[in-house]
Amino acid sequence: SPMAQVVVVGFTCFATVGMFSAVSNLGAGGLSDITLSDTSQGVLYGLFAATGLISGGINNLLGPRLTLFLGTLGYAVYVGSLWCYQTRGTGWFVIVAGAIEGISAALLWSAQGSIMMSYPLEKDKGKAFAIFWAIFQFGSFIGSIIALAINIESGKLSAVSTSTYIVFLIIIFIGVASSFLVLPPNKDIRSDGTIVKLEAFSKPHEEVVGMLRLLKDWRMIALVPMFFASNYFYAYQSAVNTARFDGATRALNATLEGAGAIVGALLIGYFCLDLKWFRRRTRGYLGLATVTVIVVVVWSVGLAWQVTFTRADLSDANRINYHDADYKGKGALYFFYFFSDACYQALAYWIMSALSNDPFTLARYAGLYKALQSAGEAGSFGMDAVSTPFINEQLASWILMLISFPLAWLVLRTVKETNYEDEEMVYVDDIKSQQAKEAAALAGAHDEMDSIEKESAAAERVTCSTNV
Repeated sequence: SPMAQVVVVGFTCFATVGMFSAVSNLGAGGLSDITLSDTSQGVLYGLFAATGLISGGINNLLGPRLTLFLGTLGYAVYVGSLWCYQTRGTGWFVIVAGAIEGISAALLWSAQGSIMMSYPLEKDKGKAFAIFWAIFQFGSFIGSIIALAINIESGKLSAVSTSTYIVFLIIIFIGVASSFLVLPPNKDIRSDGTIVKLEAFSKPHEEVVGMLRLLKDWRMIALVPMFFASNYFYAYQSAVNTARFDGATRALNATLEGAGAIVGALLIGYFCLDLKWFRRRTRGYLGLATVTVIVVVVWSVGLAWQVTFTRADLSDANRINYHDADYKGKGALYFFYFFSDACYQALAYWIMSALSNDPFTLARYAGLYKALQSAGEAGSFGMDAVSTPFINEQLASWILMLISFPLAWLVLRTVKETNYEDEEMVYVDDIKSQQAKEAAALAGAHDEMDSIEKESAAAERVTCSTNV
């Protein structure tokens, strides 16, 4: 069923992307060589953005199963490179692994987006995001809990042990294997008896035409600010978390972030975007209004705190611990930062999925989304790398989101109550009926041929008798 496929993809991302985030929370992602880290991340996000532009087409040509499989491999390679760097000092491998992960991540997220947005029924697309995002985020949530426990026990994070790397790599390879459980669109049957799509694969010329149409679609152009802003704020939130809090408190904040992402996804998916009492466009407007209010409130609170300090005020001596009175409210802020992030991501995915049910089209949407998203994230980390004032980073992140809301409203105005009437819907029963008719016609043709052959044989016998 479609939801089973969403769960499979969620588990695949939990075991690969989620475990990568978990290892990062344990300290492996923070390379001691800042130049090496910046170079690796720059290569990763640069190739992620570039590959994202064509990754939807690659998914349509190869199919979601193979594309997802290829997409998972980069995470295994990157985690392995961190292990090698820690034990062997192989900095070159980290850079190469960053390039491989950048390419593979674009493939993974295009396949994921196509499945999550096209396989479920229209009435279930918000719930599909909620299920996927909750499972996916649980990976980083687990890692942050482990990091928190280690910090509380020892007071700091030491180097990640070899046995820990082996455990995480085993889980990642289980995630890689789980990608083979994904069904192509012509094998997945929705609860109403329709097949997602008759064709399992697209053709190269169709992808060229589809990509050109995508780039000329004004709705996609209007969504560019939303796509670009959707991960832009991560650099600011991460930088402030590192600068203002000690190790144990950063681990606690990461745990709260994971919890906020899970709760936010479930609430907006089930209780806003898929409310059965409202028409689809109304649900879109409600989702947009909800996300706008959440973002304004949360980032206003963040701004009120941000104006109380600058980069110049920070030092190791004045980092905040979760026991300090100054920590009051900061944990809640990080919870709601990622609560609002989940809601923002849900709205972006829901809008895209409301524009079409076609898996090939939605794969291209997902590829463009992730390309612009990673470009925005790369830009924000570059902005932070040159020690841009925190207040500037905060306002840039917030303003980008505020700009995206009225443009998203323009796109929501074009959302139809259903796309089933405009797109070819194929029912399993119709296919079975057609196959039965074809089989009957074939059997009839065989019977007719047999009859003709018998008549011909009889005529030959009569001719032979006459000649005798």
